[in-house]
Amino acid sequence: MKKLFCLFLLLSVSCFSQEIALLKYNGGGDWYANPTSLPNLIRFCNSNIYTQIKAKPSTVEPGNPDLLSYPFVHMTGHGNVVFSDTDISNLRNYLNGGGFLHIDDNYGMDQYIRKEIKKIFPNNNLVEIPASHPIFQKPFPFPNGLPKIHEHDAKRPQAFGIFVENKLVLLYTYECDLGDGWEDPEVNNDPAEVRQKALKMGANIINYIFTN
Repeated sequence: MKKLFCLFLLLSVSCFSQEIALLKYNGGGDWYANPTSLPNLIRFCNSNIYTQIKAKPSTVEPGNPDLLSYPFVHMTGHGNVVFSDTDISNLRNYLNGGGFLHIDDNYGMDQYIRKEIKKIFPNNNLVEIPASHPIFQKPFPFPNGLPKIHEHDAKRPQAFGIFVENKLVLLYTYECDLGDGWEDPEVNNDPAEVRQKALKMGANIINYIFTN
């Protein structure tokens, strides 16, 4: 069974090396937070779900036409976010054209990012993603939905999304802090099981993008 599952993943994921990117945005927020997160997630995915993602993620600005080159773009930080009109137009084209944006609130971004998401999709509301959604099902099961990685305001972790033609194109993880869990062990001193939960959830996100 395990061999069949591995074969399925190999056939589902592109045989060519993929590249993912970190979003460098304006507004003063620390877009560069968690520098070891994406490299660790890439390493975990390449080892455990048989992706072939380039080891070093790129950095891309939201208004750059190169944005459309990346199947997955990650965004994080603690503070203010401001998208220009060019940024908004490019992000909308990227997401409507098959791209995927994961926004991970590193604590303090929420009040700013929700307004910017509304600018990108004025006619779409962020909706909470149920635990039954495929992104929580495979390859690692999360029967209760988004895991809690770091405590901030003692709120439950929530995954919100924007759907275009019933496909999830924007994932916003709140009160969870996946990126902190992806960091090197000594950065946050998280227990191994907590880091594993974060990395497995990250792998589910990557798997969803590359197999849908």
